[in-house]
Amino acid sequence: MPEVQTKNIETLAYVVHDAGENFKLENVLLDEMQPDELLVDMQYSGICHTDLVFQQGQLRVCPYPAIFGHEGAGTILAMGDKVNPKRGLKVGDKVLLSMNYCEKCKFCKSDHPADCTEGTRLHLFGVRPDGSTAASLKGTGASLRNHFFGQSSFAKVNFVQETSVVKVPDDVPDENIPFLAAMGCGYQTGAGTVMNILRPRSDESIVVFGLGTVGLTAIMGAKYLNMKQIIGVDIFDHKLPLAKELGCTHVLNSKNVPDGDIVKAIKDLTGGVGVDFAVDCTGVPKVIEAMLNMLGMRGTAATVGVPPTGAKIEIDPLVYLLGSRGYKGCREGDSNPPVFIPQLCKMQKDGHFPVEKLCKVYDYKDFDQALHDLHDGKVTKPVIKW
Repeated sequence: MPEVQTKNIETLAYVVHDAGENFKLENVLLDEMQPDELLVDMQYSGICHTDLVFQQGQLRVCPYPAIFGHEGAGTILAMGDKVNPKRGLKVGDKVLLSMNYCEKCKFCKSDHPADCTEGTRLHLFGVRPDGSTAASLKGTGASLRNHFFGQSSFAKVNFVQETSVVKVPDDVPDENIPFLAAMGCGYQTGAGTVMNILRPRSDESIVVFGLGTVGLTAIMGAKYLNMKQIIGVDIFDHKLPLAKELGCTHVLNSKNVPDGDIVKAIKDLTGGVGVDFAVDCTGVPKVIEAMLNMLGMRGTAATVGVPPTGAKIEIDPLVYLLGSRGYKGCREGDSNPPVFIPQLCKMQKDGHFPVEKLCKVYDYKDFDQALHDLHDGKVTKPVIKW
């Protein structure tokens, strides 16, 4: 096999030049791979709502211009000589990309890398752990942030931090890989919230608000655990049939419930006792308040969707005390990617995690169309093919 170039690499990438500007396909130069990085040829990139939050400038922690994207599937072209051999990676492996983490803090060491103390910097600043960046615009030489979540998957080829790489299990068919590209964020977040954080019993009930990628994979996780009652809620009728197909016992449009009282509607479905678990994937404060008010005795609610900065909600602490209730925040489904992602891949292969029903694959030149279809509700998880 001919030696692969690991420095002065020219590639294509979707670049956001400033907050609110469109994604623009650009020729990009990569300087030189570091010893703890891998050179990955991206074949598929999932588009996540988080990418759009940063493109629109709603969170101003990553300077522009920048390459976003943090869900990807590709092939290892080259590896730095300090990549840990315990990861079992080699050139030619098919891999999925996920979050970056330090491996040194108490949370990483206790198998909770989603809560890494360095996570904000490693995920959102768009730089390597040493603060450098590898990319520049061809022609102008303008520096680009290209290590979003340790990877920036909206590039055809990129340097990826070793912690962001998970090997695709050998028994996963190649035709499944396009549908697995979002394992590293959206899928593991939804499923992990239920399977890793809430850990319900089969005789318990759950309600999920917001039936996008995260909400639907939460429902898949609940179905996999054989929960007796799974309720899906959204404000768009067209989202309800798929939620029902994926495992919901009941689906509701919250705009159409009697008197607009979603709390009463959910309690009525549970015989008046309230739900054991509730998950909000919308980030809307009023939805979160309603979710908290429909919990039963010992019920637990989880916030997964990102609320607006500075948002406030009201709770009655006495109700929580007397009802032994809980309220948790959840990041990335508390996933340990090298462990949880292969588990989800197996579930998908065995028919228990049918994420292929969420996906539509677009040619990389049709990026704008994918965004429009996502905005218009024509697709749940758009995936770009490079």
